[in-house]
Parts: sequence; structure tokens; C-alpha cells
Amino acid sequence: MIIRRPAPAAHHRSQVATSLLVTLGLTLGLTLGVGATGARADDSDGIAGSPAANGSVDQSRSRYSYQVDPGQQVADEYLVQNTGTTSQAVTVYATDAFNADDGSFSLLDGGVPSVDVGHWVSFTDGADKVEVTLEPGGSQVIPFTVSVPADARPGDHAGGIIVSALTPAGQVSVDRRVAIRLYTRVKGELQPGLTISSISSSYRGELNPFSGETSLTVSLQNTGNVSLGASTVAQVKGVFGIALSELTRTPIPEMLPGSSRTVTIVVPGVGPWVYLNPHVSLAATVDADALPPGLLPTAERSSDMFVVPWALVIVLLLAGFAWLLVRLSRTRDAARARAWIEYTEAEARRKALGESTA
Repeated sequence: MIIRRPAPAAHHRSQVATSLLVTLGLTLGLTLGVGATGARADDSDGIAGSPAANGSVDQSRSRYSYQVDPGQQVADEYLVQNTGTTSQAVTVYATDAFNADDGSFSLLDGGVPSVDVGHWVSFTDGADKVEVTLEPGGSQVIPFTVSVPADARPGDHAGGIIVSALTPAGQVSVDRRVAIRLYTRVKGELQPGLTISSISSSYRGELNPFSGETSLTVSLQNTGNVSLGASTVAQVKGVFGIALSELTRTPIPEMLPGSSRTVTIVVPGVGPWVYLNPHVSLAATVDADALPPGLLPTAERSSDMFVVPWALVIVLLLAGFAWLLVRLSRTRDAARARAWIEYTEAEARRKALGESTA
């Protein structure tokens, strides 16, 4: 069965589209990060792409997002435009998504075959790509179909629809790519899962003996089958759970199912109070335009750390050394005073004895 997405209602509010341009030499592979940036995805050299409905830009969508049954097909449209001043030959195709090392949403290089949702997308006559030539200011609607396998696993499958243009730049060709995110959620048992797999901490003191900062290195893992972001809250506590810092809030961008990420959270204003107990809590989130997955998970972890307050130790040592110098100085002065008194008394006795003998 093929389901065609109906045209959006007129009252739908306009949302931002998801895009990012990456330029790279032809001899290199390309990993494309995708972010929500505007009503359509485009680049400065004149190519643009956006979701379409009824032959025109669909302003109600920032991404392609489907909820489907295994074995179902979904038909949709992609509008590509030449916003430049010269004729453009472009290629439209789909590919799989992944999280890059920095956590960004990225798409496979053009030469890497897709095995997930990018492989499910086909164009006219079942082709895996479409090549068109657009005159300046021209546009074309590209129909495509997402064919979900009957044995597709439940949960989120992420990818993107890409328009690519090769242009000469000296002795190489430059691949300019613009992408729209594509999410397909296969119905079944959804298992939102986001965990803190490990946590470690370190401390850096400051010249102020009562201040410093604690760095938390937190490893996160999406153990479920739903794409999730997170909101984290970190705080350092001491003996008896006494708070030694303010709350530090850090948002975590979306993590695809099976992905992992390591983030560093810096908690400022922490004194070196010997025993420190850094703690981080996590609450999973979903993008505003993502399909809700149900109850969202939470997690928390803490670590123990013992800190030598070196600055305070140095201050106390200097203070002790100064007190010792003062004490020694006073002792020497007292000894000199006693010696002088003894000398003057002896001189007085000697003079008195001499006078009595005379």
C-alpha cells in the first residue's frame, strides 16, 4: 500500500527547514552535518531544496517525518531550485544519517552505500537518484517513495534527502550538498533509552584559595530505538550532601539510536573542600518537531573526589612561617634584653664594690 502525504492545512504555522552546506574537493569524501536553519535549505552558490506539497514549497515542515507500519510505502515530494545566475546540473538522492564525533547530525559521504532509510528511498522508476539541469531561477519537484521493509525494526531510522551540485574550481571539482533531514519511525515497541555509562571528574584550583572549578567527563549512550536529546544538570556537593556549587545546565543535542557521546561539563565556583561529590542528572528530550515517543527516561550518576587545597596549604604554610619568624625574632630580642639587663646589673655591682673598697 502506498500512502501519499496530503497537502498541509492553511493554518499550519511556518517552521524552519533543516539544512547545511558542506563544500569539499572531489577527491575527498564528504560528511554532511545538518541543522535547522531556515525556511528552505540552500547555499550561497545557488542551489536550494525543501519539502514540497502540491508542486510548491511546504512551509509547514522542517523535516520529513513519517510514522509507518512495516511493509508500508510513503510517497512524498522534494522541491529543488536553482537560485544562482548560471545553469546548474544537480543530483538528488537519499542517504543514511549518523552522529559525528562531535555529536552533530551527519550524513554519509556520497560514495558510501546506504543500508537503512537511505536505501528505502527511491525516485521515478525505482531509481536511487535523479539528475536534472535547472536554468537560473528554475525549480523542479522530485517525487520519491519510502518503501519500508516488512522486517524493519521498530523505532527511528534517520537519514536525509540531498541535492548535490558539482562545479569546477581550478583543477578540482567541488561537491556542494544541501540536505533535509528524513526520519521514519516504524511502529512497534518503542524503547526510549538514554543512559550515563560512565562519569569521571577532575579539579583545577585558582589563586583564590576558596575557589576553583570541577570538570565532569560524562559518557552518554542511546540504548533505545528512539532519537533523543537531553538536558543535564550538574552540581558539586560535599560532606553530608552540602551543595558546594550552583547548578550547571547543559543541553545535549539529539542522539540517534545506538550512538554514544562523551561530553565535558565544567562546574565553576567550587572551593577545594577536600571531599567533593560531583553529581549529574539527565532528563531525555525530543526536538520540537519530532514525533513524541512516550515516557522519556531519566538517569543520574556521581563520583567521589578528594582534593588537596594546595593554595590554602601554601597560605597556611606562609602564615606559619611568618609566625615562626616573628616568634624567633621576639625570642632573640628577649634574650638580648635579658643579657643587657644582666650586664648592666653586673656593671653596677662592680662599680659599687670598687667605691666601697676605696
